[in-house]
Amino acid sequence: MPEYARALDTRYRKPIAMTDIAASSSPAAAARLGVLTMLVGMLMFALNDVLGKWLVATYSVGQVMLIRSLAALIILSPFFWRIGWRRLVGVDRPRLHVLRSVLFAAEASGFYFAVAYMPLADVMTYWLAAPIYVAALSPLLLGERVGWRRWAAILVGFAGVVIALEPSRDSFTLPAVIALGGSLAFGGAMVLGRMLRAAPDTTLVFWQVAGAAILAGVWVVFDPQGWTPVNGVDLGLLGLLGVVAMSAHMLVNRSLKLADASMVVPLQYTMLLWAIVFGWLFFGDLPRAAMLAGAVVIVASGLFIFFREQQLKQRD
Repeated sequence: MPEYARALDTRYRKPIAMTDIAASSSPAAAARLGVLTMLVGMLMFALNDVLGKWLVATYSVGQVMLIRSLAALIILSPFFWRIGWRRLVGVDRPRLHVLRSVLFAAEASGFYFAVAYMPLADVMTYWLAAPIYVAALSPLLLGERVGWRRWAAILVGFAGVVIALEPSRDSFTLPAVIALGGSLAFGGAMVLGRMLRAAPDTTLVFWQVAGAAILAGVWVVFDPQGWTPVNGVDLGLLGLLGVVAMSAHMLVNRSLKLADASMVVPLQYTMLLWAIVFGWLFFGDLPRAAMLAGAVVIVASGLFIFFREQQLKQRD
């Protein structure tokens, strides 16, 4: 599951560099490139999710998480070396960094566990509700003011989650509960990302990936299933998980530099379309009517919250 909370928060957008301006003949061309980059990034996130669902059918969630995280650490090590290990470890508010790492590890683990038993589109629907959780937690944890319009959208979004969950004896299963808990952990990690906005991006990425590797290592040690031998092809695919996810993160960040957030951020919901298509194509999953109805409500609520926040920022 995608982990691009900072990338989707417009507060972290950086000014377009001169090289970026030179690369495009006009702002309109840059905007079109930004839209294309975001769409490709969402496609790569969806492909990463498909690959993860495929691999957890053979390997435990802890094993997938461990190899994925180690591959990401190896590839990112030049960037970590450049900033210096002391600056990566010696951070302000370390408890929040640790908590954020734990939440992201729980989020990713919950996602991989859920997709092993549920259709990809169902799991993705719960994860798309994360911005709604962030909006609900912001007044409590960040002291942000939320008006009645956004509170109404938040309540509607929660109703969409309930519709998608379709509480009943048959559908309210353990994987569904874990998927819901994982999406809540993702929302909490996004809020902590805002609280740690002063920390460099490289530092946040290091804590996130290193924390996932450590927790996954502990999981593997105490996992009663043990360690499943990995062949060369699957080892490459497990490492590819981290590579594809990082590439998708880079594309999302680039799109936010090329185009306005109001233009590219709503495109994140195309992941749901890819999840439906890939779920049917690779796994033969057909979306439930309740899931589709809940997804429509969640997406509409999330878009309203986002555009309302943009409108208020313009007023300010």
